[in-house]
Amino acid sequence: MSRIVETMRWFGPKDPVTLADIRQAGATGIVTALHEIENGAIWSRKAIRERKELIQHAGLEWVVVESVPVHEDIKKRSGNYALLIENYKSTIKNLAAEGIYIICYNFMPILDWTRTNLKYGLPSGARALKFDMVEFATFDCFILQRSDAVSDYSDELLKKAKAFYKTMNATSIQELSTSILAGLPGAEEGYTLEQFREVLSSYKEINSKLLSENLSYFHSLILPTAEKHKVFLAIHPDDPPFPIFGIPRIVSNAEDLRRIFKENNSPYNGITFCTGSFASRADNKLPEMMKEFEARIHFVHLRNVKRQQGGTFVETEHLKGDVPMYEVVQALHAMAENKDNAFPFRPDHGHQILDDLGKHTNPGYTAIGRLKGLAEIRGLLHGIGKHRSATGSI
Repeated sequence: MSRIVETMRWFGPKDPVTLADIRQAGATGIVTALHEIENGAIWSRKAIRERKELIQHAGLEWVVVESVPVHEDIKKRSGNYALLIENYKSTIKNLAAEGIYIICYNFMPILDWTRTNLKYGLPSGARALKFDMVEFATFDCFILQRSDAVSDYSDELLKKAKAFYKTMNATSIQELSTSILAGLPGAEEGYTLEQFREVLSSYKEINSKLLSENLSYFHSLILPTAEKHKVFLAIHPDDPPFPIFGIPRIVSNAEDLRRIFKENNSPYNGITFCTGSFASRADNKLPEMMKEFEARIHFVHLRNVKRQQGGTFVETEHLKGDVPMYEVVQALHAMAENKDNAFPFRPDHGHQILDDLGKHTNPGYTAIGRLKGLAEIRGLLHGIGKHRSATGSI
């Protein structure tokens, strides 16, 4: 039986949440990346080793890389993409040489995860992350003024967006723009409005079919390296899991995963199962998906969301929301028994609560909110394990 490893994400030496904080929360594993290295460059063994030793000195273990970013030219198969893929292969090799065997990454064009409000106030006084479709349409149509944006939204939604835009001032426009374009931790790029318009135009000829083909091509070249060095590649689902800014999303549901694994049927071609990302769509049935793709799940993000009308969702407490967290953690517990290697999960995001309300922290990555989430999940895992031991079943 393998061990379930409790991890937390750490953004490196400049992260306001320290390694000591994470150790005190009870996690034993670290999920991190060399964020200071330019996107597309090779991660050297020396740089990897230095970061690993820093983590070990704090009494923790570097378990998962999140992320080795995929350069935009690879996603578009343009420019110097061939060299960039060779660099990616070198980074996989160097990580394996330093004993790190799980890589989380994504294939979302331009932006990684996207929210419209990074400090959404809850009735309790806590703050949460929120994706509001009215606010997003407002940004797309009236602030960014993307060509043909209005065709992506219903008349009713456009009416609400126009009304919302009329209530905005320069400060609120800037806050919304920053939240979408430059406000999220772990994002590989930040953009001004003009820069974003320019990079967006570079995707105008890329539809879902072509983007899927480019992902499959990328996999065909890097998976032999991953297999040789026994590195598990775990693609993160789209967040949110539907098209935005007219750009396709290709890792959003079970059908997408079936296609990805059929096209490149390697056991090292896997998924980071993010419950919050998948649950932002009502048609994703998480326990069923976990069962179907059990062999391909190499890493798990546990967070919860509450869906609202029209694609809007709010990140909730870990045990409250539309994610059936009890069933998901049951599946996690059962899956771990069938894994030959350590099976890591992390509490993904957390509310800004208590003392963290007065601190400057990465949105979603406060210390206390994630500690609370980890404690809740740990308790759930403990209870499920005890019940299984006593009864012989979950």
